Amino acid sequence: MLNTDYKNGVLTVYLNGEIDHNRAANLRTSIDGQLNALRPRTLELDFSKVNFMDSSGIGLIMGRYRSIGLIGGELKISNIPQNLSRIIELSGIGTLGVLK
Repeated sequence: MLNTDYKNGVLTVYLNGEIDHNRAANLRTSIDGQLNALRPRTLELDFSKVNFMDSSGIGLIMGRYRSIGLIGGELKISNIPQNLSRIIELSGIGTLGVLK
């Protein structure tokens, strides 16, 4: 079950646990369904409870960046745990201006 909150045009998705290939596929489907239904102005991915992420997590972020952009919105990434900051840094996601 995906924990989300939608207020004032902002869809916040509270991610948790591990984001690997299988989990990322499920998350993509769930998040994209909500993007299509709600068409938010901003999609915020909250990573505060994510304890592991591989390259599939980077793909998840980049795909949602594209998806929200196609509907005229913006992506924000928040609460990245210290143990994930290196993979985020190396991926170049910071250059997109999405880190909160």
